[in-house]
Amino acid sequence: MEAATSYSQKADPPAHIAIIMDGNGRWAKARGLPRIAGHQKGAEVVRETVTHCRELGVACLTLYAFSSENWKRPTAEVDDLMGLLRLYLRRDLIELSRAGVRMRFIGDLRGLPADVIDPLYEAERRTRDNSDLVLTVALNYGGRNEIVQAARKLAEAAAAGRLQVQEIDEQLFASHLDTAGIPDPDLMIRTSGEQRMSNFLLWQSAYTEMVFIPVLWPDFRKSHLEEAIHEFHRRDRRYGASSG
Repeated sequence: MEAATSYSQKADPPAHIAIIMDGNGRWAKARGLPRIAGHQKGAEVVRETVTHCRELGVACLTLYAFSSENWKRPTAEVDDLMGLLRLYLRRDLIELSRAGVRMRFIGDLRGLPADVIDPLYEAERRTRDNSDLVLTVALNYGGRNEIVQAARKLAEAAAAGRLQVQEIDEQLFASHLDTAGIPDPDLMIRTSGEQRMSNFLLWQSAYTEMVFIPVLWPDFRKSHLEEAIHEFHRRDRRYGASSG
């Protein structure tokens, strides 16, 4: 990827940026620290990235915080992650609300600990009228499961006679996904150098531009965000059409 010397504010930023925040554990291991130290540093970078996106005029930011596969990690690490989430909500909710950030959470929230679920709903309630930035956090999320759940809802509606099968189209299907009401991501960034989607926003990313940044998430800075946006503007987005 061509490095950007600076980001031009004249070009509109992508309306929706999604980020797979990868590399917290490796960052900690490289420094001889426990994995939770990497997650703590990663949480600091989340706050910085939210601020940078607001400054750049990004309308929607979606972060992959905890996948449905992450339950396979050691119990102690999962417990640390849930504790960090509680702390983040308790400490930063007021600041995010004052900054005009609207919070949304997607995924199978019912599978989270009870003392995590209530703060999530409270965050959504307190920020629902904000409009400067929609911050969506994916928790206990899996793209395949999201698609299956949407298909199940439509099948149940059709079986109950509330919906005719021929009425089902892409727009109706999308309205039954967790991300209903949020535009599809224009740009998806993955840190750590890995180049895969890891079951994240599979339906929504049909025409998303992918940018892979070879730095671990705790080392992600505003310059990397600007570099990804610069690369996004270099792409020719044709949506299947021919190129001139």
